[in-house]
Amino acid sequence: MTTLTPTVNPAPLPGGLPDPATLARLANEFFSTLPGSAGAPGVAAGSGAVGGVPSALPAAAPILASVSNPAPAGSPLAGPGGTGTGVPGFAPPQGKVPGANLAPSAPTHVFALGNRAPALAPHAAAANGLPDNAVSIAPALEPRVGGALLGVPQAYAAAEPAPAEANAGTNERSPFYFIESAGYGRQLEMKEIAVPDSGLAAPETFGLPGEDALRGLLALNRAEYGAHDGHARYFLEGRENAAPGVPGGDVPGAGVLRGAHPPFDVNAVRRDFPILQERVNGKQLVWFDNAATTHKPQAVIDRLAYFYAHENSNIHRAAHALAARATDAYEHARKTVQRFIGASSPEEIVFVRGTTEAINLIAKTWGVQNVGEGDEIIVSHLEHHANIVPWQQLAALKGAKLRVIPVDDSGQVLLDEYRKLLNDRTKIVSVTQVSNALGTVVPVREIVELAHRAGARALVDGAQSISHMRVDVQALDVDFFVFSGHKIYGPTGIGAVYGKREVLDAMPPWQGGGNMIQDVTFEKTVFQPAPARFEAGTGNIADAVGLGAALDYVSRIGIENIARYEHDLLAYATSVLAPVPGVRLVGTARDKASVLSFVLKGYTTEEVGQALSREGIAVRAGHHCAQPILRRFGLEATVRPSLAFYNTCAEVDALVSVVRGLAPRQ
Repeated sequence: MTTLTPTVNPAPLPGGLPDPATLARLANEFFSTLPGSAGAPGVAAGSGAVGGVPSALPAAAPILASVSNPAPAGSPLAGPGGTGTGVPGFAPPQGKVPGANLAPSAPTHVFALGNRAPALAPHAAAANGLPDNAVSIAPALEPRVGGALLGVPQAYAAAEPAPAEANAGTNERSPFYFIESAGYGRQLEMKEIAVPDSGLAAPETFGLPGEDALRGLLALNRAEYGAHDGHARYFLEGRENAAPGVPGGDVPGAGVLRGAHPPFDVNAVRRDFPILQERVNGKQLVWFDNAATTHKPQAVIDRLAYFYAHENSNIHRAAHALAARATDAYEHARKTVQRFIGASSPEEIVFVRGTTEAINLIAKTWGVQNVGEGDEIIVSHLEHHANIVPWQQLAALKGAKLRVIPVDDSGQVLLDEYRKLLNDRTKIVSVTQVSNALGTVVPVREIVELAHRAGARALVDGAQSISHMRVDVQALDVDFFVFSGHKIYGPTGIGAVYGKREVLDAMPPWQGGGNMIQDVTFEKTVFQPAPARFEAGTGNIADAVGLGAALDYVSRIGIENIARYEHDLLAYATSVLAPVPGVRLVGTARDKASVLSFVLKGYTTEEVGQALSREGIAVRAGHHCAQPILRRFGLEATVRPSLAFYNTCAEVDALVSVVRGLAPRQ
């Protein structure tokens, strides 16, 4: 090993750093002695070195900027002499001397990073696990090989050893995980992305220096640098006294709700949803129609694009690489759903188009098989039409009766009346967990237990609960649980049925076709076991994968954190909307999720909805596909703002301001 012996003591600069020219010379001497360099033993001079640094050295970042996209002025990718790609083999920018950086082959220049070191202190995270400032300081980096930035697993090619035959005759690997061998595709057991307890991906993953490197190189000694280390970035402690410049402390009404628990940093969440930057009628969009559908984080959008760009194929029925890749992505999504709702096995999860199709599947398979003349089906007064109409159809087909659990004046089900409905003719009880029209949280655990005591099956409609609270189907002991992906930040056209394994195995298929058969002759057909027997034909493969990405996104934030924030936001919204003159809140149960239904005296619900829309505020105005419960309160329609964890107190204030401005018409 060659010892570096400088002949001149480096002249220190302010802050203790040596003269850049001296550092550059020392760096060149150091790099020239590295294995594989032009100056190392066994390596010919001039073998591709640029500026004294061998081009064979691996790049410091696994993701390189496009060579046609030079770093813009002020970018951290710019060296002290100007801007440029920083990619070995390309001419240095004007005013620069080759080798004038400590690490010329890296896309992040040491001196440029030094100027930006204070900005590297992490303070909040987007849901892709990156500090928001880590994203902003690398504007020219373009993700090409997956990873946390795309919401997909890290590149397998970077983690798995290559088979000998795959790399014969070459010293390079493809940057894409799926080239060279099917062994790098998604048929492998999915690997968890390694994320520290703090919730942030390591800076080294993106070619950025880590905290220790920055401290050592730049002599950082800022007391606040690691102030939040060890805490989830969505919940920043000590925010009661937040000052301008502290994340979230300089945004008025940004949804920072104070209480006994650490406040929720909604700003970090909002950055994950690009559509929230849309403008409607010249105003920034306020989305209060979350009970109808939720918006999609960038991680889900990127996962869908990645599937279509790199994995698109039909599943289960081919031997080629793309089929294997698509199959594994699809089945991995099934496992994700299983884990998210606490099912015991992926085979208990059936993919469908959404909650409506899920309930129809159960009614037309289990229902047709098990409900007979004179039998009874119980639903509640709170139900969405999708949990009424299929049971009405079944009752008409089989000669059964539909019984209804009444609600009190607050909109909560009456359990004593429910007990009176149960008898030995009851075959199934099907209830919502959260009312889409009123927001009432229904005591489904007690309802399921009482149904089982009567010998009946129980179905829970989780379309409105899945995004607001923890669901554990085994703890509930429910026979069926159904939900839609687009209600929990996933794509439309995808949803899931959970069914106990023994119940699904005993159910007949409801559609016939490919994928759900083991053998077909003209005399008979042998069906696949569940869940395949209920997934005839080509399913919604990409959106199932997108649903898995949405559930992963929610899991990274924490459903309990979401529930806590939304509870506080709903309490605030109720407190400021209820006193507005002429407002009547509809649905005032003690236990509610994030739905506010109201009417305003002197105005139709459509007029209120249009007035809000003129200010960029989206709400639902109508019967919400739940006419029976609205008629229970003497109404045909309500205005329904419905909240999500990316909404803020400021947005609530904007809505209340519009409603208050309308109120004088009496």
